[in-house]
Amino acid sequence: MLRLVVSVLLLLLGLLVIVRAPHHFLWMVAVAITSYPYLFMLFSLLPVIFSLYQEKYRWLICACCTLSFVLYSLPVFAAYGQCRELPANLATVFPHADTSGQLLQPFSILAMFTGIGNNEGSYMPVVYTPKGQPPVSLDFYPSLLSGKRPVVVVIHGGSWQGGDSQQLPALNSYLSSKGYNIASINYRLAPAFQSPAPVEDTKTAIAFLVAHSNELHIDTNHIVLLGRSAGAQVALVTAYELGNRLVKGVISFYGPADMVWGGQVTVSKWILNTDEIYHNYFGGTYQQVPGKFKESSACEYVTASSPPTLIIHGKNDPLVAFEHGFHLQDKLNAAHVPNYFLQLPFATHGCDFNINGPDGQLTTYAVERFLHSITTQ
Repeated sequence: MLRLVVSVLLLLLGLLVIVRAPHHFLWMVAVAITSYPYLFMLFSLLPVIFSLYQEKYRWLICACCTLSFVLYSLPVFAAYGQCRELPANLATVFPHADTSGQLLQPFSILAMFTGIGNNEGSYMPVVYTPKGQPPVSLDFYPSLLSGKRPVVVVIHGGSWQGGDSQQLPALNSYLSSKGYNIASINYRLAPAFQSPAPVEDTKTAIAFLVAHSNELHIDTNHIVLLGRSAGAQVALVTAYELGNRLVKGVISFYGPADMVWGGQVTVSKWILNTDEIYHNYFGGTYQQVPGKFKESSACEYVTASSPPTLIIHGKNDPLVAFEHGFHLQDKLNAAHVPNYFLQLPFATHGCDFNINGPDGQLTTYAVERFLHSITTQ
């Protein structure tokens, strides 16, 4: 009976691959499943193995576990499918002639176990004092290649009220090993500080990096912003306000790009208490302070001088609606701004949690090729 219960539970968890998580805890489970699908594929085989010589419920257990195995394997098959199309599609928008030293392919089954590169790079904390504010720090991962190199400013997520510069550092280490300086920044958090404080802090961090470019070996002609979730909203607004003269490109990982539309979308409080988040960051809901939402909507800032943009979003995201990516892409296309939208069919919010997972490999490949294209022109 216990094996049957386990097999049914595995099947129910497998549904999180194709259905958006209805609860915040289940979303975290979905992140684990899609980041490490091979582990759950193995788990789904265990009840079958232990039931081979038990007649009772054997076929029902086998049926549940077979379905579970198929569900858990979907991210792997999807990544393999995109592996065949992504290089050509991405190169159409962002050509990259010399790819030596970069990932040879977007996805490798072997790399899920061996890793795709150096993910343990060291960083140094850099403290600076914005005018009229207390000291603040950023984590600086120096390029492992000599000379002045591009800098990627990484902006963390956390609903504008949590998170810090230590969030998901594996990509920072990987990119520093490939010749990019990485500045993972902190910013003032809600509710003590509301919009547009994080955008102001990002601009201050960029100004600091430019002022100290010689000692940090930064090529100030190649500044790129990368943000995750709420940090992506900050990155996009900052990049589009500054324009392509200062910011060479911007990368949005599952970011809320259209806050005017997003502020009117209802989200279950079981998955995310958006009313509380909006009160903390904007000072109210969209109905109460529509101007603050418009002020924070990246889609409102897109012009012909906006920097090239890489959009990454999973279709199974229950926290930030997948449609944000389409809204931003429509604006960019209308303004003739080069852009690429990497759509991940079974990915959830935080799809890059494991850089070696199926979605982690795809996103790292896209980021690496995007950076190479825009910083070598």
